[in-house]
Amino acid sequence: MTFNKIIVATTISLLSIPFASAQSVPPAEDIRLYDIGQSANAERLHQDVEKLVGFGTRHSLSETDSDDSGIGAARRWITDEFMAISAACGGCLEVRLVSDTVEGRRIPTPTEIVNVIAVLKGREDSNRYVVMSGDIDSRVSDPLNSTSGSPGANDNASGVAGVLEAARVLSQYEFEGNVVFAALSGEEQGLYGGKILADYAAGKDWHLQAVINNDMIGNIAGINGVINNHSVRVFSEGVKISETPEEARERYFSGGENDSASRNLARFIKVQADQYMTNLDVMLVYRLDRFGRGGHHFPFNQAGYPAVRIMEVNEHYDRQHQDLRNEDGRHYGDTIEYVDFDFNAKLTSLNTLSLAALAWAPAPPADVTISGQVAPSTTLNWQPVAGAVGYRVHWRLTTESEWTHSRWVGDVSEFTVENMVIDNYLFGVSSVSAGGHESPVVFPGAAGDFY
Repeated sequence: MTFNKIIVATTISLLSIPFASAQSVPPAEDIRLYDIGQSANAERLHQDVEKLVGFGTRHSLSETDSDDSGIGAARRWITDEFMAISAACGGCLEVRLVSDTVEGRRIPTPTEIVNVIAVLKGREDSNRYVVMSGDIDSRVSDPLNSTSGSPGANDNASGVAGVLEAARVLSQYEFEGNVVFAALSGEEQGLYGGKILADYAAGKDWHLQAVINNDMIGNIAGINGVINNHSVRVFSEGVKISETPEEARERYFSGGENDSASRNLARFIKVQADQYMTNLDVMLVYRLDRFGRGGHHFPFNQAGYPAVRIMEVNEHYDRQHQDLRNEDGRHYGDTIEYVDFDFNAKLTSLNTLSLAALAWAPAPPADVTISGQVAPSTTLNWQPVAGAVGYRVHWRLTTESEWTHSRWVGDVSEFTVENMVIDNYLFGVSSVSAGGHESPVVFPGAAGDFY
């Protein structure tokens, strides 16, 4: 009898410890994100792009007083749409105009550049923000021609329509962090709107965790003859442009050329798509933008914020920055018949999914450090994160482009990966909520810092 009791007690003891440990690990997925990953409505996107195209031109130097044409009419309509979305969710959005008067490249006289933003306030952590942006303005061949017809259907009414649709979808949810939907101006004239919003964020002391810029997310037919409705590019800087000489020296000897916060934000977006979406292949492009070109995420990078660009894989240059015309049977101009709205909806859903995953997750860990020089094991340290119930340590070979391995380490601020030599791997840390939402991975040191 006593012997049987001992066996039973021992069995319970052996089983209960691993079971308790397993129960402390947050779930691996959130079922809501599957719905959000297919949430965008192609018909609503079509209607919004049609409305934006109908303003004739949205050039940053165009008419501002008319109710029917020019960028002034366009931004007032966008404001009204944000207000209507807010009314439908009981006033959940704070709609603001963020502007400045600028003069410079492609703006020969002082001109007010006006961004329209809507902020979905988070329940907690009120200073943490994630942003989705698209560009209001359009142009023809001459960047200073502010009067000719410039429909800008794909470039970039598709992005602004995506921002509006994302606001409609995500306004039905509550998040821990703040979500910002931004319609930016002045992109074609020199990325002015992005700089204005980056300066505004700095002035408000926002902890701006992520900027997802959308520029041309509706075209599936490339000038190279390729038609592709299932792939998307995500561009990201590898080394921070804001890096100081001291930080560059640290990176030179410890690594991190491929692990800026922006690059790990891009990897985070791909992870979400791989888990929660079907028939969408995310192509990580390890370059700031297209070769020798730029977009509205760049001013945020310059200000030190993590920012990436989402866009189609195969561009059609006859439909970008062109006067409307037909020559020798060839169409030139960015008109609505060349926008694929199912594809536009797919890339919009990629945004809503990524924003939701970011805003539900805790902030990325801060002050991540690493040690292990001339030692058999590697140790990481970080600051505890509000809202995190634990952390994951990630690693990969130095030749791998994405994180390949991770392990749950619990609610600690230091962890040693035994018998893994620091020289042979790259390491990072992410924070995890009770619901299983995980922040982007943070690479140690200034090279990978999200702050």
